[in-house]
Amino acid sequence: MCLEGPLSEADVRWAVAASPQLAIAENLVLDCDAVSDARAIRSRAQGHDAESTSYVAMTLDFVRTLVAVAPFIRSVSIAGSLASGGFRPSDDVDLNLIVDDGYRHLAYVVVNLLGLTHALGHRTKPVDDLTRRPLAPRLMTANLILEHSQCFPLERDDEDMAFEFLIGEPVFGAEAITEVVDANPALREHFPQLADKATSLVLNCPRRIPKLLYPRFLDHPARALGQAAWRYMQWTRRHRPEALARVAYVRSTMRPYTLFDAS
Repeated sequence: MCLEGPLSEADVRWAVAASPQLAIAENLVLDCDAVSDARAIRSRAQGHDAESTSYVAMTLDFVRTLVAVAPFIRSVSIAGSLASGGFRPSDDVDLNLIVDDGYRHLAYVVVNLLGLTHALGHRTKPVDDLTRRPLAPRLMTANLILEHSQCFPLERDDEDMAFEFLIGEPVFGAEAITEVVDANPALREHFPQLADKATSLVLNCPRRIPKLLYPRFLDHPARALGQAAWRYMQWTRRHRPEALARVAYVRSTMRPYTLFDAS
């Protein structure tokens, strides 16, 4: 997972030894400020396989439904902790999407409406300040939504965006993701590992609803609806400053691709 390609353990240890900002604790490379959290981080990583298996199966079922009812979605990848490791039951499942031009906000609304319906059957799911919601837990969520034209080229092809593609686990439309990586060679310059990335979870999802049922003008009311829902969720977190700070941080890492930013 190292920037600019894999390194041997010996090379990693030499690099850490040469850096005043890094340390090794619990067999993890950490910022020095995070050494006190090493045991908790290690425990979370070690518990990932046991905690994530049922959620991966749940996500595949959700994506099948999502793709069947939203023909404007070109690709779906699992992102966040379920893809990168360290998933715990109180986490939500982050999805990265590539959609047809003019359908970003409609995709956001469809993911959240389906996600709410799905979450109603999982009200006993553990939650934290980020996944707690009034009616049902936050479970399936849209992390990053890119329109097709935004990918050619990407406005951002820095190492953080490259890492997002590296850890993302494609579950639908892997060819669309490969097309984006091929069209933005800087992504592979940051992480040559992208050239050999495996895609073991890709689904073959039949389309069941024709796209003509979703005219592009629906994206405008979807934007208004999505923005109102997003603002409501921030309002419900008004007494939880840590949750608000976390949301603000995540949004800052996604710019310029965040939804509902003021012009």
